[in-house]
Amino acid sequence: MKPLQDLKIVSVEQFGAAPYGTMLLAELGATVIKIENAAIGGDPARKTGPYYLGENDSEYFQSFNSSKKSVALDLRSEEGRTALNGLIAKADVVMNNLRGDLPAKMGLDYPALSSIKSSIVCVHISAYGRDNERTARPGYDYLMQAESGLMDLTGEPDGPPSRIGAPSMIDQTTGLTAAVGLLAAVLQARSTGKGCDVDVSLFEVAVHQLGYAARWYLNEGHVSERQQRSAHFSVAPVQTFPTADGWVFIMCMTDRFWGELATAIGRPELAQDPRFATMASRQKNRDAITEIVDVELKKQPSRTWLDKLGSVLPIAPVLDLASALDNPFLKKTEMVRTVPHPAMPGMRVLANPIKINGKRLEQAPCSPLGADNAEFVGAASTETVRGRR
Repeated sequence: MKPLQDLKIVSVEQFGAAPYGTMLLAELGATVIKIENAAIGGDPARKTGPYYLGENDSEYFQSFNSSKKSVALDLRSEEGRTALNGLIAKADVVMNNLRGDLPAKMGLDYPALSSIKSSIVCVHISAYGRDNERTARPGYDYLMQAESGLMDLTGEPDGPPSRIGAPSMIDQTTGLTAAVGLLAAVLQARSTGKGCDVDVSLFEVAVHQLGYAARWYLNEGHVSERQQRSAHFSVAPVQTFPTADGWVFIMCMTDRFWGELATAIGRPELAQDPRFATMASRQKNRDAITEIVDVELKKQPSRTWLDKLGSVLPIAPVLDLASALDNPFLKKTEMVRTVPHPAMPGMRVLANPIKINGKRLEQAPCSPLGADNAEFVGAASTETVRGRR
């Protein structure tokens, strides 16, 4: 039994944020019915390359839509809307990631849908929210990184502002945040019998990622700045270091870890050196620490340091994408697995990072565009959708 197998979600979604959140829920057992517009070929992610899986499908699309059903409807038509309302009547949740002004116009919010089902939970992911002057503005992940301050904090101090390296970090974080809000609202609805609207915006999620840097500024007026070598704002040494053949990241978050590093590099006296004996003094003398540790770590390859330090302090190799995904440790943890797709029987994917009772969750490809119309809305609707292609 999967944890969410009694949860049914109808999602009017595309691209990244909502699809990522509903994918996690689908892999946990929820029935996720993805509503797509067949007239434009469904979710635009289906046509996002460069690697395609036949007509109206791609590896990009599948990376956000594992384990979902696809129903193709024209929501502008009376029949399409009737079919959607029928799905909603049997669902627990309606999700969308439309522009902020559209859910109310399209009747996808709680005031519009409560007459169909009073316990329905309506989850809205938008760029900037549904209750302010930016409601009608479109927006995407990288714009949020730019305006939230995240880009200004990313990169080397003398370089240009940079986005986070992961391709869809804010989209995915927003989808995950929405999934948490969704589950909380469903629990409430099952207790009270009354649903609600749940709102999550890309912009606010991006700003929320500023964490303690935001708290410092709001209360102390302290403006955090980019640090050399991706260093921690307030703890040292926590940064990248060069080795004889690459880079490692070391995190001496405590005095004990600093002492272990000093001993490992053959300089145990550094742990008692007044310049480095406390967290505050190490932060003040970060440049001196960097210079000393650089000299010692460059004497040996990364593997030597990983073997020597891995059991006594937090250390990791800095890997490129290929090395990271070919990492033997990933194979041991079964984080990379094969999920057959009709167009690629050996399709390799990342597993859901959640384990239940020590076991990985089952995964399956998202259905082809409109493939589940007959099951969920009947053959007549399928014929109508096909006629509009």
